[in-house]
Amino acid sequence: MTVLIIGGSGFLGVELVRQAVSAGVRPAATFCSGPGRNDGAAWHHLDLRDPTRLQDVLATVAPAVVINATSGGSDWAVTAEGGIRLAQAAARHGARLVHVSSDAVFSGATRDWHDESCLPDPLTPYGAAKAAAETAVRLLCPDAVVARTSLIIGRGLSEHEQLAHGLAAGTRQGALFTDDIRCPVHVEDLATALWELARSDVTGVFHLAGPDALSRHELGALIARRDGLDPARLPSARRADTGLPGGLDVRLDSRATQQKLRTRLRGARAFLNGNGTQRQR
Repeated sequence: MTVLIIGGSGFLGVELVRQAVSAGVRPAATFCSGPGRNDGAAWHHLDLRDPTRLQDVLATVAPAVVINATSGGSDWAVTAEGGIRLAQAAARHGARLVHVSSDAVFSGATRDWHDESCLPDPLTPYGAAKAAAETAVRLLCPDAVVARTSLIIGRGLSEHEQLAHGLAAGTRQGALFTDDIRCPVHVEDLATALWELARSDVTGVFHLAGPDALSRHELGALIARRDGLDPARLPSARRADTGLPGGLDVRLDSRATQQKLRTRLRGARAFLNGNGTQRQR
């Protein structure tokens, strides 16, 4: 199976490449600013805003599966239009598409937990871009997988872990919100689940998040304790008091997806406390 990983040099992309190479597969992967460090991949420069280059990469690689793990943030041209452009190209080339989306497509205002049947109602430019890309993927690629996830953690390298370290050390300014609730997932679990979905014939929307609903401050405290830092040094605040846009309590219900997977998605309390460190498959 020939696989192309879009965004292979990003946090999730690097783990997808690592797992593929460990399994004896040499994937193709794309980068925008610089290639990843894993020599087991075939690297291709790609900016999703460039339709000609996108066509060239797909023609060169001729992938059976494309995994879109890129993160363009709130840049509409990358996250929305780039995702749409990729869905169009994958459909033209007959490639199966696994599109990674986000819990940011939800406002959290209508219910406590959001399962796969819930309709997007984003509050931020990033969430709106992700929701637009989701719609295009499902319309243009009926056999695609849309995989929504939450905060991605792992091995001290995620932005959330680095922020907690910086705040605890006093080298970064800011605060962790006590009223901003998410369901963190470990990057290794997420990548393993994405590979499982990519190799299957399932289609539709899937939720890949951990079972623990935590505030960003609670998550930071778990990270600090794991890494020998003082959680009391983490500044706290309420997001509701800042006026920043975005959902406050957005919990992904992954139970339906979990019943279809061999991969176990651990909760943050397990993988940050050192419990349940082995994935069940």
